[in-house]
Amino acid sequence: MVICIQNLMKSFHHRPVLDGVSFDVIKGDLFAIIGPSGCGKSTLLRCVNGLESLDSGCAQVLGTELLSQDKIGHKEFQRRSLKVRQKVGMVFQSFNLFPHLTILENITVAPKVVNKISDSDAIKKAQELLLKVGLADKADHYPNQLSGGQQQRAAIARSLAMSPEILLYDEPTSALDPALVNEVLRVMKQLDQEGMTQVVVTHEMRFARDVADKIIFMDQGQIVEMGASDEIFGNPKDERTKNFLRHFQ
Repeated sequence: MVICIQNLMKSFHHRPVLDGVSFDVIKGDLFAIIGPSGCGKSTLLRCVNGLESLDSGCAQVLGTELLSQDKIGHKEFQRRSLKVRQKVGMVFQSFNLFPHLTILENITVAPKVVNKISDSDAIKKAQELLLKVGLADKADHYPNQLSGGQQQRAAIARSLAMSPEILLYDEPTSALDPALVNEVLRVMKQLDQEGMTQVVVTHEMRFARDVADKIIFMDQGQIVEMGASDEIFGNPKDERTKNFLRHFQ
C-alpha cells in the first residue's frame, strides 16, 4: 500500500468534516473519490498531503505516518508533512500557476530551488513534460495566454517535474469549459497507463466509471461505499449512492 488511511477524523469549528475515514491505495491505482459538494472530499486530499492537520486517526503515505499534532507536536507534523509533499504532487482546480512566469519557468522553478538541479537539466525535463501533455509549443507563453485546459495540463506538468510517486487532484476539471475537460482527462489516462498512482476528487462520472481502478463514494464526511467502478456504477448498494448517481445517468 502506498497510502493507508485509518479512522481519520477532522472537524472545523466543532463540525465533523471527516468522520472515521479508512481506505488503502495500491501502487499504480487510479483512485476516484466522488460525492456531493461539501462531503469532505477535498479536506481528505489535503489531509493525505499534510496540508491539513488531523484531529485523530492516521494517514500513512509512502511509509511516513501523519498523526494529530496532539500526539507528535507541531514541528514533527510539519517535518513529516514536508517529507510527504516531496514525494506527492497535488493539482488544484484553480491551476495555481505563477502569472509572472512563463510556462517553462513555472515548471522549472521548483526542481531548481528544491531539488537543486541545474538549469539545463530542469529545462530538458520541462520540455519533455510539455511534450507529454501536448504543450511543447507553449513553453514561452504566460498562463494568461493559455486556455483553462492548457493551464491545467501545465499544472500537471509542473507537478510531474518534481518526480512524484503519487499525484493527487482536487477537482482538476471543475473550473474548465466542458469542451476543454477531455484534454486534461486524456493526460490523466496516459499517466494511469504508465503506472502513476493517482487519487482524483472528481465530478466527472464517466471518467471515474471508465478509468478508475477503485471508487469511493462519500457523504457527510463518511465513506458510504467503496469498490471497483463496475460495482459502484453497476450495482450500488446504498440508497445514497443510488440517488447521487441517478443525477448523472
